[in-house]
Formats: sequence, structure tokens, C-alpha cells
Amino acid sequence: MIILGIDPGYAIVGWGVIDYVGNSFNVLDYGAVTTEAKTSFNLRLESIYDEICEIIDKYKPSALAIEKVFYNTNAKTVIDVSQARGVLLLAAQKKGVEIFEYTPLQVKQSVVGYGRAEKKQVQEMTRVILNLKAVPKPDDTADALAMAICHAHSSGSLLGRLR
Repeated sequence: MIILGIDPGYAIVGWGVIDYVGNSFNVLDYGAVTTEAKTSFNLRLESIYDEICEIIDKYKPSALAIEKVFYNTNAKTVIDVSQARGVLLLAAQKKGVEIFEYTPLQVKQSVVGYGRAEKKQVQEMTRVILNLKAVPKPDDTADALAMAICHAHSSGSLLGRLR
């Protein structure tokens, strides 16, 4: 199963593609879609959409795992991230990729085994699980790979299959 993990944003969209077969992970590729702050927001959204469509076309994932948006302290940021997330979901939907959403708590539990794990713990366990030499940078890329791992673990469980 090829999984595209996404850490949504509008300045940086982390992404990672893994192949998960029989409890074994193979990293196909990872990176980040970046947009310049001085670019109009509409053009940033278009760039995100276009680049994610290219990644989907190249790797043909059967699943997209994306973080659910949660409200922190800045309403404008959560609204802008939500708009970028909508573009990402639209790209997957238009390309026929099944979409799965996970909370940060679910990702931490899946990758580290502890829902209140620190970001650095999740990144290090992602590195270990995927047998990478270093934690991928930027952090959004490591988070996207963790999202993909979470889906791999969830899809293999009875609960995941019932979903």
C-alpha cells in the first residue's frame, strides 16, 4: 500500500510517500512544498494544489493521511491552514485517492506509543521506524512521514479495517 502523508500548511506543506507491505516500510520519497510569504494567498494555494497533484501522479498513492486541523491560539492561522488543507483534500479527491484524517494525539500514539510525546520523540521514532540516517528536514516533512506511519498502523488494525 502506497501512502502519502501530509502535514498541512500554507507556507510549508510537508509530504512523505511510503510503501507499506506486510509490516515493512519502504520510503519512496519525501519533501516539502514551500510558498513565498510575499506571494498572494490565492497563488500560494494554486502552487500547493499543483505540486501535490504532481506528487500524486508520480507515486499513485492508494491513501492520503492528513492531520486534522486543531485550533490553537491564532484564528487567522487556523483559517489559512484550513484553506490550504481544503486544497490538499481537493487534490486527493480529484485524483481518486482515499483520504484518512488523524489527530496529533493519534499520530503520537501510533509512532511513539504515548499520546503526549514531544515533537522530537516523534521525529526520532519516525527516523528509526523508517530506517533513515537522519530526521528529515524541515520538521513538516518528518511530521508528514509520521502521519503516513500512523495510517499504515491504523489500516492494519481491525479498527482501521472497520473504518
